Amino acid sequence: MISIDDFKKAEISVGEIKSVELVEGSEKLLKLSVDFGEEHPRLVVSGIRKYFEDPQSLVGVKCAFATNLEPRPLMGMTSEAMILAVSTENSFSLLRVGEEIPVGTKVK
Repeated sequence: MISIDDFKKAEISVGEIKSVELVEGSEKLLKLSVDFGEEHPRLVVSGIRKYFEDPQSLVGVKCAFATNLEPRPLMGMTSEAMILAVSTENSFSLLRVGEEIPVGTKVK
């Protein structure tokens, strides 16, 4: 168990996926450019490629992201956040956010 104070350390924010690219040399990774309402979009590298026949369908989608994790190097790039999703053996879903919620909104 963790305390509520520990949980409050996690920063979960709404981001809108602005562009998606396949990561050359990887069958699992997608390179996402994500708008969090900051000066510049952040680069997010995520292992969700196998769940999307058409990764371009992610453009314009708003999702929840962990935004205060330490940057992580992946395939020569530095991922600056982590997209939140749930999965089972037979299903997968991103934690999508309604269109009316502005980018940068913090999950509370």
